[in-house]
Amino acid sequence: MTISHDTSLLSAIGLQTIAARQDTAASHGLPVVDNSIEFRLGPEHTPVQSMQRARSFVARVLPALLAAAPDGKTVAETTLAVLTELVDVTARHRASLDLSGRVSYDGDHVLITVGEMSRSLPAPEEEPGLFLVHRLVDDIGQHRGDGDGYATWASIPVR
Repeated sequence: MTISHDTSLLSAIGLQTIAARQDTAASHGLPVVDNSIEFRLGPEHTPVQSMQRARSFVARVLPALLAAAPDGKTVAETTLAVLTELVDVTARHRASLDLSGRVSYDGDHVLITVGEMSRSLPAPEEEPGLFLVHRLVDDIGQHRGDGDGYATWASIPVR
């Protein structure tokens, strides 16, 4: 399913919620997120639209995902910066019709995965936004995605 103006962002994504859990996120009126956020954007979106839509959606639910993280606001800002750059590069070198992404939090790291690219990850000299990504993450890499392309992942330490 793709995110569209006709579909609620939250219903389009299929967030896993835990209704019984009461924590900081719930007290702020936000959905309680299990441990990940997933999104999918269709081919009708330009790279700029893909960046804007992915960032907007993740920004809405990221506070719930990072509710227990130390310095959650800083981690969220870093996560959004890295996500934006990875979506941009992937959308411009898209291998499949849909662009998919996932943001997970395990207590120590935020893991961002965006796929699928038609090529391996370019050097920062070719894609200057990747200089920012390399500066903000503790590790970055790629693996073969479900289709013919590469999924790019980046790990952000939570300090």
